Amino acid sequence: MTVTHPPESTVSAPDLVAGFPFPFPQETYRYSTNVEPAPSAVPTPAGQWGEAVVDVDSEYAHELAERAAILERDPSRHAWLPHMDVACWDAMLCLMRELGLTRPDSMALTLLESGVRPRYHWRNDLLGIDHTFVLGDLSTLPDEPLAWIAAQVQEDIVLLDQRDGVLYGDAGVVTFAADWSFGFDVGMSFLEIHGPVPRLHGEGIITRAHEFLKRLQPGETYRRTNWTLTIGRRLDVSTELYPEWGPDRDAVLHLDDEAFGREVHLRVEVQHLIRLPESGAVMFLIRSYLLPLVDLARVEHWRVRTADVLDELPQDLADYKGVAKYRHRTAAWLRAHGDGG
Repeated sequence: MTVTHPPESTVSAPDLVAGFPFPFPQETYRYSTNVEPAPSAVPTPAGQWGEAVVDVDSEYAHELAERAAILERDPSRHAWLPHMDVACWDAMLCLMRELGLTRPDSMALTLLESGVRPRYHWRNDLLGIDHTFVLGDLSTLPDEPLAWIAAQVQEDIVLLDQRDGVLYGDAGVVTFAADWSFGFDVGMSFLEIHGPVPRLHGEGIITRAHEFLKRLQPGETYRRTNWTLTIGRRLDVSTELYPEWGPDRDAVLHLDDEAFGREVHLRVEVQHLIRLPESGAVMFLIRSYLLPLVDLARVEHWRVRTADVLDELPQDLADYKGVAKYRHRTAAWLRAHGDGG
């Protein structure tokens, strides 16, 4: 039996290890709001992460090409309800500014004319983009604003509209979902979207998160992390493709020790939460990072801590994250492979 993911390399580039956002500050893991102001650098034994809201790394071209291919196969990964037009423009400008902060050497947004219909110039040298547009005038863009900027960032994007004290996921581009479906969730409330997550409602976590998001002020940015395990270097593990990746959870148990360490990845999401200044929508950015066990094990603290978390993880959380079948073997592999051996 073999795993069914595409035959891609599982050896991480040095910058992907140095910038990996290791998600376990403690030896145990439970769901929590775990939000903190962003951006701010977080040192790790391998380097640091968190200096930028929008990250650009060595996977930039590859992940954008993968996003384009996914959207071509399944356009439902991009959706926006009609009342979200202003929020989509708002999100585009915000992300352009963040890209400019991240890569000032190759990206810049310049205001050419102010007024009721401001005119801007956008430059993205990494993609060969040099374009002038008028805010709110769709004819001056090559695509719908959210789609155009999503083709230039590695993050998935969800825009939450606030109506009558409730947040709704009413627009977004999500191509790298981890066991959920944006096409199914679009238009749902924040509380409905998180309905299946164990413990969130019973312990009041999701209600507190909802209230926190509603209190966000324009321009405020916070972040949190989430994690799971993924078989192979597969970013798109959406529910639409479950028949492709679901069987990997059984197949991985039949791999030999060397292959197991290459194929099992710790997957971490860095989620940024931003209240957009003009529309008042909340932009929810999800950047997914993958690191195979062979690389994780080379960082002693990460190796030991991940094994501890996986062994102690309550069964309902392991079931929900889809790691129940192989989490103990993953922990045992990590304990046996210090220094990447």
